[in-house]
Amino acid sequence: MSLATAAPSAIRPWIELSRVHKFAGSMLIFWPFAWSLTMSAHAISMPLPTYALYILYGLFYAAVLHSEHSAGCIWNDILDRDFDRQVERTKNRPIAAGTVSVPGAVIFLFTHLAVLMALMWPFNDLAWKIGLVTVFPLPGIYPLLKRVTYWPQAWLGIAMNMVSVVVWSALQAKVPPAALMLLFACWFWTLYYDTIYACQDKRDDVKAGVKSTALLFGQHIKLVLAGFASLLVACLATAGYLNHQGAPFFLLGAGGAALHLFSQLRFVDVDNVKSCLVAFEANGFTFGGVVWFGLFCDYLFA
Repeated sequence: MSLATAAPSAIRPWIELSRVHKFAGSMLIFWPFAWSLTMSAHAISMPLPTYALYILYGLFYAAVLHSEHSAGCIWNDILDRDFDRQVERTKNRPIAAGTVSVPGAVIFLFTHLAVLMALMWPFNDLAWKIGLVTVFPLPGIYPLLKRVTYWPQAWLGIAMNMVSVVVWSALQAKVPPAALMLLFACWFWTLYYDTIYACQDKRDDVKAGVKSTALLFGQHIKLVLAGFASLLVACLATAGYLNHQGAPFFLLGAGGAALHLFSQLRFVDVDNVKSCLVAFEANGFTFGGVVWFGLFCDYLFA
């Protein structure tokens, strides 16, 4: 039984609107935070107790407040309510189904944005400016792009992962080359997992007029996914090299990431909805943890 089905009927639509019961989405934001934090901690020799406090902050942010992911989902559902009614998987979302009104959703959205702004309050000037871009225009524009381009996932890759740059700038008051390369790795990761996610709706998206990389790549989709996965691992390894990471990261983090992605590509059926969902959730729950474990072991050894 999920949180949404167990909740009282009065609050169930609000839980479904925020996607707080779908924790894989939160983890897709948490892992870039954790990777960036751990690499930065390695670079500046951060004391372990301080690191632990920051990780707990990130977990609290992802698990309890869920705000950035939720705000993006609420905004997406407001703009896409007419599209959602035409897609089997999304037709029962609260706004599309009429269980939450648009004005109510707007108020709910601004509540989440207020929480995000409060979390950013202690940041330095550079991190604050990058954080503002991360919270407002980047996720705000994303739902509009699926109407005009087959590459909305490319913009989503920036919107989802700028948190990695925010963390680095908050800790070091600068954005070193390793941080930018990590952002590229995260960008290719989003292209990879969100293309798989979009495969769930290919037929309905064609009828609704929604564009995505899943439709763009057609019969060549697995080959393109393999390309995204390869570039992800290459950028991850390059970020590690630029940050002077050691053998534990390259063996356990980058090496483990390559093995996990190979396994995903071998077993995922891009024409099967359940198979695509399993692969998508594996990125949130497993892949991100594999990369972080390699980084954390390297941080401890260093």
